[in-house]
Amino acid sequence: MKVVFFGTPEFAASVLQFLFENGVNIVAVISKPDRPKGRSGTPVPTPVKKIGEMINPKIPVFQPELVSDPAFADVLAAFKADLFVIVAYGEIIKQHLLDMPKIGCINLHASLLPKYRGAAPIQKAIIEGEKESGITIMHMVKKMDAGDIISQVKVDITPEMSFEDLEAKLCVVGEEELLRVIREFEVAVPKRIPQDQSQVTFAPKIELEDCEIKWSLPAQRIHDLVRAVNPHPGAWCYVTVRGESKRLKIFKTRIGDTPFQKGNLIVPAGDKSLELLEVQLEGKKRMSSGELMRGITDLLFLSQ
Repeated sequence: MKVVFFGTPEFAASVLQFLFENGVNIVAVISKPDRPKGRSGTPVPTPVKKIGEMINPKIPVFQPELVSDPAFADVLAAFKADLFVIVAYGEIIKQHLLDMPKIGCINLHASLLPKYRGAAPIQKAIIEGEKESGITIMHMVKKMDAGDIISQVKVDITPEMSFEDLEAKLCVVGEEELLRVIREFEVAVPKRIPQDQSQVTFAPKIELEDCEIKWSLPAQRIHDLVRAVNPHPGAWCYVTVRGESKRLKIFKTRIGDTPFQKGNLIVPAGDKSLELLEVQLEGKKRMSSGELMRGITDLLFLSQ
């Protein structure tokens, strides 16, 4: 069975490598264009492109600005693919491409659909204090994350789990289940279950302004935000140091139900207090709040 793989970030690159290593017949890889990064402005290859070229340089990697551009259709059609596999590609696939492969298009999504359709399902699940998440493999339709479900696997979200932790866990279960589903397609098209439209929720992209901490919120809510956006974009607030306003990023916190570590910053937050375990003041490196305060004696939080 001939597979064309679509993906862009690290999550998708890990899945691609797993499929390569397990003998899936990937005939082409599609990723978003390289984008400038850092002060140099030099374009950096996407993680999927790097994995594709590293593991099998003979397999072509394409990076159209818009994959659904009609001009690119002939390029894809030439591969006569049986299956398109899409993992965190970064663009809604239009109908003329969904109709192209002989068997169909499937997508690996990092939530238990129909909950958390959209670009940031992992972050949103943590922000909302969910106790479980998971992956969904579905048939693709033109509407975002709305296709019939083929398979789902649940995973627990532990109280201190960060975005990075949950993403890594979902990636492992996701790539294993995706391989199983692809093998099932080689025999027969799996059963499909329509999504319950009454249970749909959304997880739009997390912007920097969404990560500003409001200290009037409950401590648990702030703690969940901090771990959901660690390391990027990172939860933050404004503080003053020597009379100057600066941004303080907060990467790790602990709620005041447990003993505090001597020397760390303790901040009132709604109904409880939060211990700031890992922070980064604008212009400085990441460190414990205790280390930060050894060099600063007049830091003041600007409350909201």
